[in-house]
Amino acid sequence: MSQSDTQAIADATKILDVMLGYLGFFTTIEEDHNDEGPGLQILSDEARLLIGRHGDRLDDIQFLLNRLLQQRHPDAPRIRIDAGHYRRQREEEMVQKIAAVAERVAQTGKPIRLNPLNSYYRRIVHNALKDNPAVKSESPPGRERLKRIIVRPAK
Repeated sequence: MSQSDTQAIADATKILDVMLGYLGFFTTIEEDHNDEGPGLQILSDEARLLIGRHGDRLDDIQFLLNRLLQQRHPDAPRIRIDAGHYRRQREEEMVQKIAAVAERVAQTGKPIRLNPLNSYYRRIVHNALKDNPAVKSESPPGRERLKRIIVRPAK
């Protein structure tokens, strides 16, 4: 990781700490790096309040943090925010469900349209299926925030 990335992550931690402090949350923030890139893990007894319904509030916090960080560091990497390991658990569940969908598509030969997903979760689906020779995944073109991926047989 470059020096500028290290500084950006340190600044992101400070921004997030101040943001959550103003909102009245007592938290511990840890760096959380994985295949998706740099991230911050929020540890708090009130994590469910930060996550919100279906992770919506967590998405909003992540969006705001990245916008503020981009003002200070225009070349900063996108920082992923998680609270109480919610995203990690949800990603694991999603990969398992996608594997079951892929198996069903391979067995029946019929395509399946998934529920609308944002770009973050669409990337998880595409990555989960990229090495599966029996199926392929397609996202419709367009600039909508939520799109339905279609899982089709590879042949």
